[in-house]
Amino acid sequence: MMDTTVGLTGYGLYVPEDSVTGAEIARESGIPEDVVVEKMGVREKHVCLLDGDHATDMCVNAAERALDRAGIEASELDAVLYHGSEFKDFVVWSAAANVAERIGAEGAFASESYALCAGAPIAIRQAKSMLVADHVERILLVSASREEDLVDYGNEESSFMFNFGSGACAMVLEASPEDPLATVRDSAAVTDGSFSEDVVMPAGGSRNPPSEATVRAGLHTLDVPDPDGMKERLADVSLDNFLSVADTALTRSGYERDELDFVALTHMKRSFHDYLCSTLDAENYYLDEFGHIQSVDQILALDAGLENGLLEAGDVVCFLAAGTGYTWAATVLDWHGGGNSTYSFG
Repeated sequence: MMDTTVGLTGYGLYVPEDSVTGAEIARESGIPEDVVVEKMGVREKHVCLLDGDHATDMCVNAAERALDRAGIEASELDAVLYHGSEFKDFVVWSAAANVAERIGAEGAFASESYALCAGAPIAIRQAKSMLVADHVERILLVSASREEDLVDYGNEESSFMFNFGSGACAMVLEASPEDPLATVRDSAAVTDGSFSEDVVMPAGGSRNPPSEATVRAGLHTLDVPDPDGMKERLADVSLDNFLSVADTALTRSGYERDELDFVALTHMKRSFHDYLCSTLDAENYYLDEFGHIQSVDQILALDAGLENGLLEAGDVVCFLAAGTGYTWAATVLDWHGGGNSTYSFG
């Protein structure tokens, strides 16, 4: 089993049709449009206005596309792993089990993994470990987010979340496949728990259970209790941690930084995105027409990069992400799939 390689054999994306523009966000929030569009990097983002766009609905749509691209049936899956938002159809509930049932993955077990916006590299790492060391051969990873619902545009202190959009992705990983889109190499991650309470929804958990009073007080949207303090502390560590996990994942994969060809990066403010990518000296795609869709960003950026001719067979790709908590994570892949987008958006 130690000689097992793990390949990405298919992926799928789902992005809702409804959207809001940076201009609309500016009007609602009172923030100048040029700040929303240029600094925050949101020309447009897709949002869930339809009742049929819950987390599992979007995951099922993306999963069907991924399975089709991989050329397998859901019944051939050994596991379904959900690594998306905890804000889903119901609370204290398994979205993974629901998706497995709806796509017909009758022989698969279902589980969930939470690393917030750092979820994709970590979920791939977990799935690879199972494929190498456990009795599984095919795993479906699914992720979705509609955390845009939790954003209060009247709360300027949470403005760094105004880029939150909606959508889903799915990936099929297989043990020693014959013709994968990519081979999964190694990963790295680091967490700084001093940020664990910097982004919270004040009510709804066991500390402050939901009640008529919490609803009236507007405590069921995301908030940043100390935005200036968070920004100051994050500025001191974020770049170093991004570079550290990227370099460690590359080294573990047998590469140096100058061999990296494409980085699929979490959506963030434009200036930091540009600086980080220039430091890594790699091709990239900025998701300013989608915003930030939690752990969907990496597959979204990969597909957009393909659509725009930024990847080709033989490229070294790094899925690079960070999520509040605060965790930074990276996973390296060898891309074999050529330069054509697998699916269009929508």
